[in-house]
Amino acid sequence: MKICAIICEYNPFHNGHLYQLNEAKQRSGADAVVCVMSGNFVQRGEAALLDKFTRARHAVLAGADAVLELPTLFATANAELFAKGAVKLLSSIPEVQTLCFGAEKADKELFKRAALLLLNEPKEISASIQALLAKGVSYAKARASAWETILPSELLCSPNNILGLEYAKAIASLQANIDILPIQRKGSGYSSAELGENYSSATAIRQALKDGKTVHNQLPGFVETDLQNCADDCLETLEKYALLTTPTERIARVCDCGEGLENALKRVAGTNEPLVETLTSARYTASRIRRIALQNLLKIEEQQIRESLDRDLYLRVLAIKNGRNDLLSALGNANAPLLVRAHDEDKLNEIQKRCLETDLLAEKIYALLSEAEPKKDIFV
Repeated sequence: MKICAIICEYNPFHNGHLYQLNEAKQRSGADAVVCVMSGNFVQRGEAALLDKFTRARHAVLAGADAVLELPTLFATANAELFAKGAVKLLSSIPEVQTLCFGAEKADKELFKRAALLLLNEPKEISASIQALLAKGVSYAKARASAWETILPSELLCSPNNILGLEYAKAIASLQANIDILPIQRKGSGYSSAELGENYSSATAIRQALKDGKTVHNQLPGFVETDLQNCADDCLETLEKYALLTTPTERIARVCDCGEGLENALKRVAGTNEPLVETLTSARYTASRIRRIALQNLLKIEEQQIRESLDRDLYLRVLAIKNGRNDLLSALGNANAPLLVRAHDEDKLNEIQKRCLETDLLAEKIYALLSEAEPKKDIFV
């Protein structure tokens, strides 16, 4: 069996995702498309609009053959760890031959070459990045500036290109036998807040929903119907409480924290000031602040993420197309435990169990944000 993989969030699933899914099937010639999807919380450090089971069902209804959950440890981490966790999970499935992703610049060989260059960063480039960081420049901008004479700036600045690079780097560093298939993004940019005619970004769709605008031409009808049950936006209240009740030294152990940022987070948590808007700066992006606050709430520390990366992960099935027993068998033969039934977690080692406990905690916290009870039947 030949599997093409897609790493995704589908927050929410829209026409651009449908286009990529169809292109992945056609161009890869795969027997199945398997998505690795973020759970109830996403890489921007936010709660997903819809629970993971609903979003996984949307993916299968749109043409995916199965959806696996990206463990929360990685789903809520920075781009590098997000990519490493997803590729590590996929590399445990021998049948996965291709990873398809959307990109602002769909040049396969450029991605591969750039990934190898970034993995073997010259000392002078590293020194330039550190000098820029010392001036208060964010890491993403510092890296792009240091590499600008060697690599195209759009490759290191555009959101999907950045993730694509991290996927290519992870494949190379893990020596995974997976090829990449970048697909040119269709429609507006990843961060565009303006609705296009038919192909808008998830960012624009989320903003339109918040503003009460119609989005029926941007996504499949079955997605629009379910969007009536979006999670409530009171996550920051829980995050502030967690910051106030967590010792400062423990907050500092959250990934990408430190440098005194833990003190600033704790200070703002005790005020009526908005957490993200108050602490966002040229050095600290809004997404970084959101991720730190969220990972502190979920009790995720960087050490646990690193430990989990050094061990086998697990395959937790969120949805699978009815009749694909062949695919289920292939997943069952992977080099990682398959979690489908109630007692499958008994197969896990201690590090895997701790990772799964974080997924379960995330489910409980998400339930506090949403009144709707998710449908958990994995067969669609």
